[in-house]
Amino acid sequence: MHWGIAVLTGIIGLAFGYFLRRALGEAKIGSAEAEAKRIHDEAIKAVETKKREILIEARDEAQKIRDELEKEVRERRQEVQRMERRLLNKEESLDRRQEILSQKEENISKQERALVERTKALEALREEAMKELEKISQLTRDEAKERILNEVREALKDETARMVRDAEAAAREEAEARARSIISLAIQKCAADHVAENTVSVVELPNDEMKGRIIGREGRNIRALETLTGIDLIIDDTPEAVILSGFDPIRREVARLALERLVSDGRIHPARIEEMVEKAQKDVDNLIKQEGEQAALNLGVHGLHPELIKLLGRLKFRTSYGQNVLKHSVEVAHLAASMASELGCDVAVARRAGLLHDIGKAVDHEMEGSHVSIGVSLLKRYRESNDVIRGMEAHHQDVEPQTVEAFLVAAADAISAARPGARRETLEMYLKRLEKLEDIANSFEGVEKSYAIQAGREIRIMVKPDRIDDLGAVRLARDIVKKIEKEIEYPGQVKVTVIRETRAVGYAK
Repeated sequence: MHWGIAVLTGIIGLAFGYFLRRALGEAKIGSAEAEAKRIHDEAIKAVETKKREILIEARDEAQKIRDELEKEVRERRQEVQRMERRLLNKEESLDRRQEILSQKEENISKQERALVERTKALEALREEAMKELEKISQLTRDEAKERILNEVREALKDETARMVRDAEAAAREEAEARARSIISLAIQKCAADHVAENTVSVVELPNDEMKGRIIGREGRNIRALETLTGIDLIIDDTPEAVILSGFDPIRREVARLALERLVSDGRIHPARIEEMVEKAQKDVDNLIKQEGEQAALNLGVHGLHPELIKLLGRLKFRTSYGQNVLKHSVEVAHLAASMASELGCDVAVARRAGLLHDIGKAVDHEMEGSHVSIGVSLLKRYRESNDVIRGMEAHHQDVEPQTVEAFLVAAADAISAARPGARRETLEMYLKRLEKLEDIANSFEGVEKSYAIQAGREIRIMVKPDRIDDLGAVRLARDIVKKIEKEIEYPGQVKVTVIRETRAVGYAK
């Protein structure tokens, strides 16, 4: 009984708990739904608010863009209107110009027609005049033209000769200084080239087998020697000799000394060649310095800059027409000093200027300009006195001599260069050149005699006065000059003098 009541009570308790939990769950669900609905409604309101704000902003932005576009469209429209007005103005202007051009073309056409008619009338008058002239002169048109042309040719020939003579007379004074400068520079450069081409050094060998050792395996020894010295080695059939050929005499001397020492030593290979060339270079530099010092010491010229001493020594290896330039400079110094002593001038300045007058030739192949201008630059650089510079710069008449010592240096230079045996030229070539000069002069019609004088620097031509007049003599001189320039090679310049002489002889009985 009690058991049944307990069971019933448990069942009732379970049922009550079930319903109680259900009621509480429904209450919570209702509350959650209400909260969810509230949140949903608030989100919808926020979205609607945000949407309205975005729409308002978009509407404002669209309005702003629309306003800007309308403004730009208005501006573009105004610009287009301005361009249209401008084009209309240009079209109107072009129309006016076209009208003006049309009027001008019409006027030109009228003028052309009038000109053609006038030309025809003039041609008809010319034909009538020509017929009348032919009738009066009893000459055809071609005959009259030929006669007129002949007269014009003769008149022009005389007029040309007269103009040439007047022009030469007017320009001679102004041209002489420039001509001397140009010719001096040309002779100097050509002389150096000529000497370099004909000057070589010969190294004697103990036997011909040494030639193969000098050449070396695959030519490495000879290539090394040529590269280090800048000199060409000529190994040919000449027995027991090697020829050294090069433009620079100093480099050629270095190569000669190095090769002689290599042959004497017997050990010939690239490393030994480099060692010997370096040693030979030092020896040549010392020799150059010693030669310069010896020249200055022998002349009693003191206080020269060390670089000028070296440049003087370099002149030992420079020649001009076969004359050693250092010996020539020493000789000029002696001559200038002797003449200065006789005339009571400054002997020290004359001697110093004479010694340094050709100093530019030591570096004239390394610097632009004549050896005189280079020498002046060097003396100014090494602080030589103005008296010495003025004494040396005028020895080729590049500038007007300003002192007595300058005249003496120029005279001493001419004496040293012109004395017999100073400069080399074979007798056969010399005689051939003189004969060629006279042959050229004698080949012209009207020449009676010709004489080459001044060692070929001048040719005097006697003409027949009845065959050549004064103007013809001017033309003859120019023609002979052109033919000499074309057919003969010569140093310096050749003066052509045409002499026309008329003699009247009478006898009193």
